[in-house]
Amino acid sequence: QVQLVESGGGSVQAGGSLRLSCAASGRPVSSYTMGWFRQAPGKEREFVATIAWSGSSTYYADSVNGRFTISRDNAENTVYLQMNSLKPEDTAVYYCAASSVVHTLVVVTTLYEHWGQGTQVTVSS
Repeated sequence: QVQLVESGGGSVQAGGSLRLSCAASGRPVSSYTMGWFRQAPGKEREFVATIAWSGSSTYYADSVNGRFTISRDNAENTVYLQMNSLKPEDTAVYYCAASSVVHTLVVVTTLYEHWGQGTQVTVSS
């Protein structure tokens, strides 16, 4: 079973950037499709981005497409989320997740078996 630990969250002004990292242990992250999700106060957890096990394919929520970039370094067992042009509505707890569904990209929370503890991102106007 894989364990996931997110880092890199913090507070930033609108228009700024942050880079989140998700370090995996226990099993190679290359065994999984990886995703980032976020949850704002009072809202359901929502999909942000996903990346294939090989890194060859990615998919983004419309709200972040063009501003966020998901990437992975399987040799380092780490997945990243580069967030640029941040907006106040990006404020949320961001979660890294791993799915054993590897033949396609995965956007639904129920298909991710493993989750990190989350990291807070706060964007002020």
